[in-house]
Amino acid sequence: MDILQLVDRLEELFNNSKPIPLTHSVVVDENAFMDIIDQMRISIPDDIKKSQQVLAQKDRILAQAQEEANRTVAMAREKSEKMVEKSDIYQSAQAKVDQIADQAQKEAAQTKLDADRYVMETLTKLESELNRILSQVQNGIRTLEAEERSTANRFQ
Repeated sequence: MDILQLVDRLEELFNNSKPIPLTHSVVVDENAFMDIIDQMRISIPDDIKKSQQVLAQKDRILAQAQEEANRTVAMAREKSEKMVEKSDIYQSAQAKVDQIADQAQKEAAQTKLDADRYVMETLTKLESELNRILSQVQNGIRTLEAEERSTANRFQ
């Protein structure tokens, strides 16, 4: 189950809980609450796996870009060697080789930049989402602890 759905279920459990009169506290079904928390613990590793997949995808894209750049450079060298045989066009061939190599390097750099941006955006979104969820869980814990203290104080 998606972590956001679990947070929604937790919020729904809280909203549907019975209020304690004259307080800001509610009575929460402990079993339902703990069940949702357990499901969240199981779900979070899935989000972490997704971020690892994004990193692996970035590495794969970078490897492909490097491989393509190497292939382009090799093709350019092969072309230039053939053109050297035709000495009258050697100068223009060398210029073309340099241009192709520069273009391949620019394309590889752009692909790497795009991959880095994509990974950064994805990881930033994931971090933000995990921080939001953590904050909600911490707020829920603090609320339950405050209720527990309030209940304990009333019975003393």
